[in-house]
Amino acid sequence: MRILIAEDEKSLADIVKKGLKEEGYTVDVAYNGEDGLFMAENEPSDIIILDIMLPVIDGMTILKKIRKAGIKTPVLMLTAKDTVMDKVSGLDSGADDYLTKPFFFEELLARIRALLRRNSGVKTSIIEIGDLIIDTASHEVIRGGRVISLSAKEYALLEYMAINRNKMLGRTTLTEHLYDQDFDLDSNVIDVFINRIRNKIDRGFDKKLIHTIRGAGYMLKG
Repeated sequence: MRILIAEDEKSLADIVKKGLKEEGYTVDVAYNGEDGLFMAENEPSDIIILDIMLPVIDGMTILKKIRKAGIKTPVLMLTAKDTVMDKVSGLDSGADDYLTKPFFFEELLARIRALLRRNSGVKTSIIEIGDLIIDTASHEVIRGGRVISLSAKEYALLEYMAINRNKMLGRTTLTEHLYDQDFDLDSNVIDVFINRIRNKIDRGFDKKLIHTIRGAGYMLKG
């Protein structure tokens, strides 16, 4: 999953980015509102973590602009402004959740997982596709009762495909959700990762879960 953080407190933004990357997320960071708005409008994200008190363009203005533009990406407001009216204003402007500073990183992770589930229609942290079980909280993957070991990127790719199961996902889409804006989209890295995941979750099973859509991309279905 790809997350955009718009936060002008560089030390906080960098700490959150480091922690999220360790959890397998791809993270882009904007340190001011102008960059945050541009990235929100032009870079694909699965969640936007948006500070209200941003320089140049404040977070509330960004939120209103992207909602007016029809961008439905879940937005988590992350701010030191914690009055009831601040929260009401943010939620009424189109925010999906609100977390005040200081916060515990584990709570931030839990809220991110909840927003991803809500946006995809998944109700719990467990995704089941046939006999494949993915625990999005612990990152444990099991198929046919066997625990499968995946690298961080392999897991991230599998989870994204699972959340979007039964949908054709193009190589560019998959790459954009796994890597930041500086990555070469023409790379064949997605094909390499797909082959690795196939060897781990499909090999030895009669029913294959990962399907190639010739000339288009891949689909996970059970």
